[in-house]
Amino acid sequence: MILDFLKGSYTKLKKALSKTSAVLGHKLKALFSKPLNEETLEQIERTLYEADLGVKMSATLTEKIRQLHISHPLLKPEDLVKEIQQDIVQSLKSPSLSVSTMDSSTPHVILIVGVNGNGKTTSAAKLAKFYHSQGKKVLLAAADTFRAAAVEQLERWAQLLNIHIVKGAAKSDPASVAFDAVTAAKARGADILIIDTAGRLHTKANLMQELEKIKRSCHKVQNSTPQEILLVLDATTGQNAIDQATIFHKHTPITGLILTKVDGTARGGIAISIQQQLGIPIKYIGFGEGVEDFEPFNAESFVKALFDE
Repeated sequence: MILDFLKGSYTKLKKALSKTSAVLGHKLKALFSKPLNEETLEQIERTLYEADLGVKMSATLTEKIRQLHISHPLLKPEDLVKEIQQDIVQSLKSPSLSVSTMDSSTPHVILIVGVNGNGKTTSAAKLAKFYHSQGKKVLLAAADTFRAAAVEQLERWAQLLNIHIVKGAAKSDPASVAFDAVTAAKARGADILIIDTAGRLHTKANLMQELEKIKRSCHKVQNSTPQEILLVLDATTGQNAIDQATIFHKHTPITGLILTKVDGTARGGIAISIQQQLGIPIKYIGFGEGVEDFEPFNAESFVKALFDE
């Protein structure tokens, strides 16, 4: 039963990353079948870069292939692909990127932040479903009070998932909603509280200050909260996603990332580039509109799917 679940989960991930694997898996194997001269190596590096692995990682992997070919000239294309995969997995499992932010205190409060359009509210709901399915008592909070559609959207998700929700009046102070939500989570014995915040533009200093206010409100109720601040990034935006993460992280420490819409891009290597440049772990990935199209980030599965034609 567990093996069937894992197989099904990988099948969905592979399908989601099919656009990227069509570039990486297919093109690299074809290139590795050619004589590995400087021209071919340049094409390999360009292929890696076009999949958004980043300049540094693309150059490092290309040099690895050059050295492998010199020391083991009879290696088959699939062996060279495996070597690349192993290197990428190791880079994604750096000790600085694998620190868990879960602790024993309850409620465990998670702030969901990000720019409008990245799938923030949907990700909050999917994360709630993930914890709910593990038997956790989950509470949602709609603190994006400036956008009525966001509150309504989260409320619909809460009804669908049979999860309680805390919300405030339209245009009310988001920090007061967060305060009420943490208070309610404590009173109801919730294990997990997920707070959906406004889709603030990362260039607006006043909105970043509002996020700080929300954090202080949580802290007033329980000084260990929020334990996590997860930034939602759209994989299809490429380098812009890294720019967003850099600015958010500058204003408030981001503990992890949720990478959405990985099924909508042929540049799925952005996940690798993000971790290399920022040192912030990707905690979850989202693909598709379904509530099940969401799972914890697993380096081995992700990298395998990136190259699996």
